[in-house]
Amino acid sequence: MNKNNLQNIKKPGFNVPKDYFNNLEDVILSEINLKETLSTSGFKTPKDYFETLEGVVIEKVTEKKASKVISLFSAKNLVYISSVAAAILLLFNLSNFQKNGDWSNLDTETVENYMINEDISFYEIAALLSDEDLKEENFIDYNFDKENIENYLLNNLEVEDLVID
Repeated sequence: MNKNNLQNIKKPGFNVPKDYFNNLEDVILSEINLKETLSTSGFKTPKDYFETLEGVVIEKVTEKKASKVISLFSAKNLVYISSVAAAILLLFNLSNFQKNGDWSNLDTETVENYMINEDISFYEIAALLSDEDLKEENFIDYNFDKENIENYLLNNLEVEDLVID
């Protein structure tokens, strides 16, 4: 700011309302008198309110009439629901009694692929065979030509199958 502006102030920055100091004493005294006259809170209870309150509350809390209870599981509904459930269960059970597939229709390639892909161990296969199936006489009766064995080995075996890890 400029020094000239500070010395040349025409109006002061603070103003007081007109007749403020003349009426100040009257305003303060009227506020004090108002507070003295309003010493009560303004809330009033009816006569004998607290004496009769207990009786009114107990009257409202006590049961007047027992209401009728409606059971969700009545005998009629229970029989209806259980009969529907039994019918649905019977429907699913009857559809499961289909004829088993014919094992004679399976070709050897399907069985071989299943055994290879399912990674069945020799112990599991041996557990399925009986002692009668594993008798030596069952394996001796087969006569194979060398030519048939050679063709089978050439067509069905790969070099990776012969490599032992």
